[in-house]
Order: sequence, then structure tokens, then C-alpha cells
Amino acid sequence: MYWTLELASYLEDAPWPASKDELIDFAMRSGAPLEVIENLQELEDDGDPFESIEDIWPDYPTKDDFFFNEDEY
Repeated sequence: MYWTLELASYLEDAPWPASKDELIDFAMRSGAPLEVIENLQELEDDGDPFESIEDIWPDYPTKDDFFFNEDEY
């Protein structure tokens, strides 16, 4: 399983919190690439819903990870 920003971006509008099956269904309905669906299928499902993309990909970059001053634009 591997994640990239492009692949993870397909889950930004997912209905969080969501179960593994709900995320797979969302990815299929939204037209996400096969890699996203395969990555979701490889997740371990302990029955607890995933609260955000960070639960799936702990290294998912947030706005704090970028040195971008929004006041300048």
C-alpha cells in the first residue's frame, strides 16, 4: 500500500468519519483510480470508523507543513 498526495486527494471530500466499506464505496462512486480502492482494501478493519485521512495515512501533509503565507495573496 502506498499513498501520494494525488491519491489521497480523492478522499478529501469523503464522509468522515467513515468505515472501510464506506470509504471504498465513496471511492468507487467518485471515480477514484484503482490504486485508491486497492489501498483502502488493504487497510486493517478493526470496526472503528476512520476519523480523517490522517487515520489512513499518518504522514498526510497538513497546511502547517507548508511554508505558505496566505496573507500575501
